[in-house]
This record gives sequence, structure tokens and C-alpha cells, in this order.
Amino acid sequence: MLSATNHAEELLALYARAGFARVEPPVLQPADAFLDLSGEEMRRTMFITTDPDGRELCLRPDLTLPVCRQYIADGAAQPRDFAYLGPVFRSDVANGELLQAGVESFGRADREAADAELLALGLETAALWGVIDPTIRLGDAGLFATLLDALHLPPGWRRRLIKDFARSGDLGADLAALKARPGGSGAGAYAGVLSAFAGSDPAAAHALVTDLLSIAGISTVGGRTVPEIAERFLEQAAPGDAEGLAPEKVAVIERYLSIAGDPDTAARALRALADEAGLDLASALDSFESRTNFIAAQGVAPERLRFAAAFGRPLDYYSGMVFELHENGAGAPLVAGGRYDGLLARLGAPDPVPAVGFAVWLGRLDAAEARI
Repeated sequence: MLSATNHAEELLALYARAGFARVEPPVLQPADAFLDLSGEEMRRTMFITTDPDGRELCLRPDLTLPVCRQYIADGAAQPRDFAYLGPVFRSDVANGELLQAGVESFGRADREAADAELLALGLETAALWGVIDPTIRLGDAGLFATLLDALHLPPGWRRRLIKDFARSGDLGADLAALKARPGGSGAGAYAGVLSAFAGSDPAAAHALVTDLLSIAGISTVGGRTVPEIAERFLEQAAPGDAEGLAPEKVAVIERYLSIAGDPDTAARALRALADEAGLDLASALDSFESRTNFIAAQGVAPERLRFAAAFGRPLDYYSGMVFELHENGAGAPLVAGGRYDGLLARLGAPDPVPAVGFAVWLGRLDAAEARI
């Protein structure tokens, strides 16, 4: 078992003072939620078993989802703030487990203020280990989704771009594919096949394509599993998805992804882009600037923040601000998280719940402290 870090009690005391009550979700969790939200590729790093009824269970590979599930089980009826500290289990880390801490805030309607408070609490967390001036990387998954909505992308392409944005922020291959489909079928040799699937029952079509890929001996391509490949293929059968985008729309996305700097500089560039492209991003940008003001009110100078429009975190449930704290701008994040307003409804809550949180990797902070 992992030895307790020297700062664990200090960390829990910090979160208690900020109003976060500690919770300790069960180690054994249903596996389906993790796989549905993170993709089948996560299966390779999970410790999975089955119960007597054949349902897949796993040792929790992360604590955010178990905390969300506990909040839902308690009724999800009022705003609540939770903190956690405990082991998570993954086959790709030393000894198969690591110590994770974090906080999750549910139900606050004042989203921009909550975002700012969580970012400031993340900075206080790093400071306990002597990391007082980490690099702060900032992005906004919600702003990117708003841009795609304003551009009226076909649904399949919208889902694909958002998913790939979350993976890496690098949409070069997707944009190249859109450019290669000028105004028409651009689907090439399989355009007829796509037409045959258009309007068909989604589940049956997915099962058929999955079977065909398996018969062909295809297991993975570029890290994607057969079900994910089938999903991608069938997305293109949706009305309009086999068609390209006007070059000016592709250019808008490329220009958006190139915007970076402190939040105030980025906001000016984003408003200029919206004005020149004739896009209504006013409400989203008002929220963006309001959040910056709340962050400043927390004592964090906006000039410290490194915003990049192309910055996303590799989980597709984020719906707003995302951030990471890094030691000297390099290496894996020490603290990371963001806003995920749609996640609890996907996990079974009767209604969407505003939510924001972050995870803390104590081993990385211990290593950073040793280097100071």
C-alpha cells in the first residue's frame, strides 16, 4: 500500500476550511461508466472483474466519477462540496496504484465565481508543497462547442471535432478531411455505402459495421477500438455529414485554434474573430470575461494564466473551463480539472447539475517538492 504523504492532513484541513466535506466512495465500482465516458481504450489500464450476475466491476481508476455517483445516490437535491483522498488503481502506474486527492463542487449556479474559486484552491493546494508559482494552463471546452454551434456543423462532425479536441486539441487531420470534401460527397469510394446506412436503425447499423470490421480482422486503428471505428464511420452517414464545410468555416476553426495568450488578450482576439466571421459568441465571451474578473478577485493576476483556445483535457465530459497546473511549465500536471455540467445527467441524475472540480496527484507534488 502507498505510504501517506506528509501533506495529506494539511490538504484535507485546507479543503475543510473551504467548506468541502470529505467522502470516501467504495473502491469497487461499476466499470461501465468509466468505459462509456473514457472509451474502451481505458480498459487496458483498468482492473476489471465481474459480479455473480455478469456485470463488470472495477477497482476505481479515478475518483471523480465515484464522487458524482455518491452525490446522485444521496438525491442530488442541493448544492454540495466534497473532498476526497485515497488510492486509485491503474495498471500503467508503479505498483498498480497511486494516491489521488481532489474536490468536486455540485449545484452552484454562479458558475464563473465557482470556477475562479476552484482554480484558486488548486493553487493553494500546490503551495502546500512549496510550488508557489506553477504554470497555469487554461482552456474552455464550452467556448469551442459554442463556436461549432454558431458554424452550424453537421451533428456527426460536431461530435467528432469535440471528441478529438478533448483528446489532444490537435484537429489537423479532421480539418484536412473537411477541406478535402468541397461541397459534396467527398466520401469517396464508400459514399454509396454511407447512403445505404443513412436513416437506418443506429443500433443495428452499428452492430453490422462492427461485425464486418471484426470479420476483416481489424482490432484497433490509431488507438481506436472496433466499436469506436464503427461509430466514426456511421457518423458520416448522418444527413450532411458526408459533405464538406465551406472553406471560410474551416478557416474560422483554424483561426480560433491559433488564439493564445493571457485571458484578456485572448478575449479581444476572440471577439474580433466573432465580429469578422459574423458569429454570435457574445454570451459565451461575456461569461469568459466574467470568469477572468472573478479569478482576479481571488488574487490571481490574469497575466499569470496561459490561455490557449486549442487546449483541452483528455476527457470528453468537460463543458467549460479546463485547467492544469504544471511545475515550470513541463511534465505531467500536478493539479488539473475543470467544469463538467453534463456529466451527472449522463450518470443518472434526473436533471443536469452544474459541476466543477479538480484532481491532485500527490506523488507528483512530492517529487516537485523534493526538487525545490
